[in-house]
Amino acid sequence: MNDDQVKGNWKELKGKVQKNWGKITDDDLDKMEGIRKELVGKVQQSYGKSKEEAEEQVDKFLNS
Repeated sequence: MNDDQVKGNWKELKGKVQKNWGKITDDDLDKMEGIRKELVGKVQQSYGKSKEEAEEQVDKFLNS
C-alpha cells in the first residue's frame, strides 16, 4: 500500500493500527494523518525496534 492509499484509508486503518500496536495513542494517530513514514517512526520509538524491523512490520500490516 503506498502513501496515497494509506492516507485515503486512514480513518479505517486507525482502529486496526491501535489493535496491532496498542502503545500508539489516538493523538499519535491523529497527528500522523496517514503518513506511513510517521507510523514507522512511532512503531520504532514505542517498541524499541530498528528502522528496518519497524518498516517490515508496518509494510506487512498494510499489505494484509
